[in-house]
Amino acid sequence: MNGIEQETVEGRTLIRLSGEVDLSWSQQVRDAVLGALARSRRVGVVLSEVSYIDSSGIAALVEGFQSARTNGSGFALVAVSDAVRAVLELARLDRVFPIVADVDGIPEVTGAPAWKP
Repeated sequence: MNGIEQETVEGRTLIRLSGEVDLSWSQQVRDAVLGALARSRRVGVVLSEVSYIDSSGIAALVEGFQSARTNGSGFALVAVSDAVRAVLELARLDRVFPIVADVDGIPEVTGAPAWKP
């Protein structure tokens, strides 16, 4: 069963996903990630219970990562399942996303805000 749960722990917003992240509900994942980034400076997406992720799910995570970088927020993928890690490695996104073992590894800032003229 697919699910999205959110909680705040010590100033970090965690989005816990479970099930299969595919086109049928990747929009809800996107909305949850972007909504959390609008409310919190540090966001982690917990993927330990995700058994499958397709390109639409990856796109939702990429959009969250890009939004965090643009706004100077901390963002990380937390406790990534083997199934998700395999997709990230295949797309070489394991070199792009901050991937951490637990919530303590979520960075305060992912990088400098994007330059704006």
